[in-house]
Amino acid sequence: MKLGIIGYPLSHTISPAMQTAALEAAGIEATYRAIETAPAFVRARLNEVRREFRGVNVTIPHKQAVIPFLDGLSPEASAIGAVNTVVVQDGQLIGHNTDAPGFVRGLEEAGIEYRGRKALLLGAGGAARAIAYGLKQAGAQVAISNRTPERARELAEAVGVGSVSGSLLEAALKTCDLLINTTSVGLKDPQTSPLPEGILPRHATVVDIVYNPLETKLLRDAQAAGLNTLGGFPMLIWQGALAFELWTGVKPDVRVMYAAAQKQLKVEG
Repeated sequence: MKLGIIGYPLSHTISPAMQTAALEAAGIEATYRAIETAPAFVRARLNEVRREFRGVNVTIPHKQAVIPFLDGLSPEASAIGAVNTVVVQDGQLIGHNTDAPGFVRGLEEAGIEYRGRKALLLGAGGAARAIAYGLKQAGAQVAISNRTPERARELAEAVGVGSVSGSLLEAALKTCDLLINTTSVGLKDPQTSPLPEGILPRHATVVDIVYNPLETKLLRDAQAAGLNTLGGFPMLIWQGALAFELWTGVKPDVRVMYAAAQKQLKVEG
């Protein structure tokens, strides 16, 4: 069985390490590799996947670009408008999105309550789209904020949640129960934060989906203020675990995936 991940570039992906470890732990004979795919070659790559693979993960910048070349979408992928997992079924390419349930599973694993709570998302990209959808479906009250208010409004309307900007943002920050950074601010840079200096929620749990570094400036600032925090590692692991189950029909050993991903990050760091 052949599996992999398509994206561009893929020099820093740790998915092969954690998926290979999960396959070995489950005793499944399969390979999982990074398949760097420039945007111009997405269609050709998917034709190759159709012929030779059981499935692939899809990452930046292809999560929306792959959709016209697929044969079907799961209800979640259709509603979110983005695909991060493709399964080959009887020669058909079916798109799924495990980012949304993966994020929610990460919250549950950490014991963070979200049902009925006020969640404020920073960012309006593909990750925000999936997380907003997942949280809304799970019963949270969701609002989106972005540096470009227009993008926040467009995403909010598409997913059916609220948006905040300008003077309303600070009020939303003070009263939210969950603050979630879905932007890349802080990625590979431990000195930057998506929030202005000195501005933090009063009592919220602060979540940053960035996982490299494991502890971002946003999380350090929140911890210093006595707030509960969660990094991006759980979402990374759980979206991968749910994809693994779609391909194989087997629940992977999540502990093995955590260990392999952490080891790979240390190697890269």
